[in-house]
Amino acid sequence: MSKNHRVDSNHQDKEIPIAKLKPGMYVVSISSENGSVSVKSEGYVLNASSINQLIQSGISHVVVDPSREKKTEKIDKVLPDIGASALDKKREKPEISLEQEMKAANKLYDNAKSLQQKMIHAITEGKVIDVEGIQESTNAIVDSIFRNQDALSCLSRLRIKDDYLVEHSLNSSILMTIFAKHLDVDRATIEQLALGAFLHDIGKVMIPDEILCKPGKLTLPEYEIIKNHVSLGVNILEDTPHISHMVMSMIKEHHERIDGSGYPLQLSADSISKYGRMIAIVDSYDAMTAERVFKSGVHPITAFKNLIKESPSCYDDALVEQFIQCLGVYPVGTLVELNSGKLGLISRLNKKKPLHPYVRVFYNTRLKQAIAMEEVDLSRSKYKDQIDRCIKPEEFNINLLGFFKAAFLD
Repeated sequence: MSKNHRVDSNHQDKEIPIAKLKPGMYVVSISSENGSVSVKSEGYVLNASSINQLIQSGISHVVVDPSREKKTEKIDKVLPDIGASALDKKREKPEISLEQEMKAANKLYDNAKSLQQKMIHAITEGKVIDVEGIQESTNAIVDSIFRNQDALSCLSRLRIKDDYLVEHSLNSSILMTIFAKHLDVDRATIEQLALGAFLHDIGKVMIPDEILCKPGKLTLPEYEIIKNHVSLGVNILEDTPHISHMVMSMIKEHHERIDGSGYPLQLSADSISKYGRMIAIVDSYDAMTAERVFKSGVHPITAFKNLIKESPSCYDDALVEQFIQCLGVYPVGTLVELNSGKLGLISRLNKKKPLHPYVRVFYNTRLKQAIAMEEVDLSRSKYKDQIDRCIKPEEFNINLLGFFKAAFLD
């Protein structure tokens, strides 16, 4: 460590050797033995590869701020920090506009839902499922996301309560693709991850509806039956041609947890593959935000808080941060009310100001009437509009699906 370095005692910063640096810590400054530094000197340590980069750069000691180390109660402050840096680096300019991609994405979404329903029927009839056809569909989803991920991201937020099993698998495939793309995973692997996410809950087809859709609390025997969906899914696919080891791992591990509290094998820590950790986050997030017949979904920000609260005990905390970064504080497709009383959909993220995304406003709650739709950049709004809260369509008796189709698909 350089002798000229001074630790700011007011913030209780702490100097530690590089060997003690862990993901989740907030680094204030770094030094090499010779005093030269050529890497970023401040920010969150997201994963082991970040630590390896520091070691390879000759870093011997770092100064960390313990007060900023992954505190769930500070999420509202942390989210803007991690979002801005990530979006600057990861958010690529879409190949085509949202309007251009929306119709193609809508067709893909409907086709994938139809294919999922056919797969469910085939399983209940004891027939072999068409994995190659499913792979073609999920590959098309990957293509759409690489053209403009906001289109399918929007569609994944428009749910039908009675279609949970179908839409959950499809939405998980969309989210997994967006997540993997953000992590710079290679294209061939992303296609396998999209397929694995699409199939991860396939075993639930064999769970009786009266248990799967039970409105009240499950009994212990009923919960054990629900847990069987993992092994049932493995049994359905283990003899199916064209299923990769990666896909099978995702199915086996999507309910395993870092501390060993998951099921069915109580795997822990490094025993769970990276892709198993990723699908666990995606599966939990989509389940939490889903509107179901017996359960109301939570807003994305609440789901993010829940994921962080349960990290690193249940979820890989570095991957949770990356997942939040790729979706943004207010994910595309989220319905919001502005402080002006206008309602709108998040239509684009703002890479420099994550708390100020683009919103397509279409309704004025104070006038109680529809208004001409326009996209508002909240970072430059002449009316100084800001997001007041996330809302649900039923709060204002709005046919959101009808609005969406009128705005983008007609």
